[in-house]
Amino acid sequence: LPFLDVQLTNNNGILSTSVYHKLAAEPYVTPFTSDHPRHVFSNIIKTSIERAIRYSSTFEAFNYERRYIKLMLLYNDYPSTFIENEFYKYFSEYISKSPFLLLIDDEQKYFLMRKQILGQPTPGQSQVTMSAALADIDNDPLDDDERQ
Repeated sequence: LPFLDVQLTNNNGILSTSVYHKLAAEPYVTPFTSDHPRHVFSNIIKTSIERAIRYSSTFEAFNYERRYIKLMLLYNDYPSTFIENEFYKYFSEYISKSPFLLLIDDEQKYFLMRKQILGQPTPGQSQVTMSAALADIDNDPLDDDERQ
């Protein structure tokens, strides 16, 4: 059952989630050959990985999505070295700082990383929190001291 960006599956009473891919939109992202600033391409990869982690309730679904992301990026002319470097940068925040290639090769590592990421607010949640903190509940006009 697809709902927004999530595919919800019932396997004999056990619910699992994975990333839902809309047929009309995928596997297209901003091509690497387009004239966008470099950070746009990095953000596409980071957002795709984060979505995979947040929406994949199983290690198997996450690994499937990780392969899908790499193929999608290659299809859109992203160099494999750029892809690998961005994956390395992302995962190095959550996995040991070993000089060897970082791998999430078992469920335990995946679920530890997923727990860390799910505990962090999304950018939208952070923005709402900041807006709420700055809101003037009473709609009082600002004093001269507050304007400065």
